[in-house]
This record gives sequence, structure tokens and C-alpha cells, in this order.
Amino acid sequence: MKGLFVVRDQGKLLEFKDFDSIPLEFDHLITFEPEEIPPPHTPEQHQIMESYHSALQELMTRER
Repeated sequence: MKGLFVVRDQGKLLEFKDFDSIPLEFDHLITFEPEEIPPPHTPEQHQIMESYHSALQELMTRER
């Protein structure tokens, strides 16, 4: 998943453009902005957008 993701770890802000690059542990999630998919949406794009909530929940479990 592409977008803007910012976490704070050991007092530093770390910015990521790819969800898969985010570390498995960090101090706090600061920004979660998945890339917006312009309409009209295909069924596959709807599935991607529906995964945003679970991705956010996963990142919240990575916080120390």
C-alpha cells in the first residue's frame, strides 16, 4: 500500500511512502494517509480501500 505514513521512534519522526517499509515496532503512529484512489473504482480497488482499516489497526498494534 502506498501513501504517507509517519511514525515516531526514539524521538525521531520517520516518514514512509510504502506500508511494507514501516518497522515492526515504533513508539507512536503519527500519520496514516493511504493513497487516495480516484473514482470510478473497480472491485479490486474497493478491496484495497476496505483493507485500510485493518492496516491502521495493525500499525496500532506495532506501537510500543
